[in-house]
Amino acid sequence: MFTPVSARAASAYKRVGAQTSIEGASPHQVICLLFEALLRSLQSARGALARGDIETKGEAIGKAVRILEEGLKSGLDMDAGGELAVNLNGVYNYSILRLTTANLKNDASLIEEVTQLIVPVFDAWKSINVPSVGNA
Repeated sequence: MFTPVSARAASAYKRVGAQTSIEGASPHQVICLLFEALLRSLQSARGALARGDIETKGEAIGKAVRILEEGLKSGLDMDAGGELAVNLNGVYNYSILRLTTANLKNDASLIEEVTQLIVPVFDAWKSINVPSVGNA
């Protein structure tokens, strides 16, 4: 059965345990919330690693990977999205690989690398002018 992208993204957002309510959020806003939660998780992982809190670092990286896998990647429409969807899928897969390595090696530079990859994607997403439902 087909599930609309917005429903999949909202469900993924709830599964990854993001703190902000998504009731009434547009699909565009849900993706913004996923990016925000991802960046918070990356920041948390860097901070935990700096403190030597390996357990919290692992939890934060695990959450970041779930946001990438279950939220952002699952929201991609590989058929309609064309080259852009393929490229984003590649960025997300690479980010997951780097975060997994960062977790195994306790390497903050890899967490920062992923942050530097994700921030421009998030900035581009935020710059998309999506009309509100009432103005459509």
